[in-house]
Amino acid sequence: MMDMAKAKTHFVCQSCGYQAPKWLGRCPGCQEWNTFVEERVIEERAPERDLFGFEAEAVPLPISEIVGAERGRLQIGIGEFDRVLGGGIVFGSVILVGGDPGIGKSTLLLQAMNQLASKGQKVLYVSGEESLQQTRMRAERLGISSPQLFVVSETSLEKIIHDIQTHRPSAVVIDSIQTIYSSDLPSVPGSITQVREASSRLLYLAKHLSIPIFLVGHVTKEGFIAGPKVLEHMVDTVLYIEGEANHAFRILRAVKNRFGSTNEIGVFEMKDSGLIEVLSPSEFFLSERTQPASGSVVMPSIEGSRPILIELQALVVPTPFGLPRRTAQGVDANRVSLLVAVMEKRLGIHLNNQDIFLNIAGGMKVEEPSIDLGVIASISSSFKNQMIDPQMVVFGEVGLGGEVRGVSQSEVRVKEASRLGFRRCLLPKQNQEKMKGVKGIELIGVRTAQEAINVLFK
Repeated sequence: MMDMAKAKTHFVCQSCGYQAPKWLGRCPGCQEWNTFVEERVIEERAPERDLFGFEAEAVPLPISEIVGAERGRLQIGIGEFDRVLGGGIVFGSVILVGGDPGIGKSTLLLQAMNQLASKGQKVLYVSGEESLQQTRMRAERLGISSPQLFVVSETSLEKIIHDIQTHRPSAVVIDSIQTIYSSDLPSVPGSITQVREASSRLLYLAKHLSIPIFLVGHVTKEGFIAGPKVLEHMVDTVLYIEGEANHAFRILRAVKNRFGSTNEIGVFEMKDSGLIEVLSPSEFFLSERTQPASGSVVMPSIEGSRPILIELQALVVPTPFGLPRRTAQGVDANRVSLLVAVMEKRLGIHLNNQDIFLNIAGGMKVEEPSIDLGVIASISSSFKNQMIDPQMVVFGEVGLGGEVRGVSQSEVRVKEASRLGFRRCLLPKQNQEKMKGVKGIELIGVRTAQEAINVLFK
């Protein structure tokens, strides 16, 4: 009697997808420890067209003969969501949505599908983590009851594809992609092989049926979407929902978008009735700034095409240790250390025996260089224990020589500050000279950080 042939296996890193013929303690690809899992070798095969019901083969055409899409974008009806997507959902696009557990991914997408359903669009919400009754409870809390919103609790990829082909919805949500599995593969749901296979087949389906599909993705402890990195390269758009557990606001940010800007953000507030869009983020972030103290300064930042005013707070205290601490939240800590060195060298402010704590109120994160002058102003204010004029806003990039450099979209920043009632603006001299007249606000241009300190603390 002949022995049955032993199935071929290999080991796959569950963090990055690296494959090895034997088990390794540390992955050579992502340098993570104990991430290899044994999986059966699957022969690579071309997509089965008859599985999706497509018969026509792709034929190369001159680009001049290709007929453009007649349909525009599918408007969700949630302004902040549409803004981040570039004006709405592109037909046939695949959108990956990530975020920490409990941040509001399922809530936001259920609200978005309800908005489409209320317009008469048939939508399909596939829940792989909750039962139909649990999804119904969430919908009742959010006030969702549209008959055009179809919900199915399913994890089989083949069954989900059949439902999409049968119902032909206007949009689909897969919550989440890590729970979906194909019976053709022996590996468990959530493995690298299953995630890659499910995503590729859903992507193929979306393009040929011209149906937008939202994929909800789990994130790792580092904050990145779990699974192979190729998953982010396959999809058209990658969205992250950011926010702190102790703050009410949530930020929807696009880190990849083939059909729009990757700099736009949407601001939402978490309430009992779900995520509510914030139409004026500047007023929202400054709403609790009632009694300004030393170390506090307001800075107009730019997120995409939108100006947002934020409050930058600094606390400078003598250190009881030999090595002073530099703690920053919402600001790049390395950038703060660089600016502290500039203050030591160019401004003569000695901070080598001071602990410095920097924070953006509300949990906002700003990475643009225009925050430099605000950082120096807030640290100086706390160190000198002198309050900055509450009617003053500050922005500008600071170089290693102490010079204040111009930044982009300065006029948009100033107009937003003027709209919210601020009367003075400290900005780079280069921006002031090029700026057209802005009514209701005094513009003070400076060329160096020393000039800025002299203006702020006369």
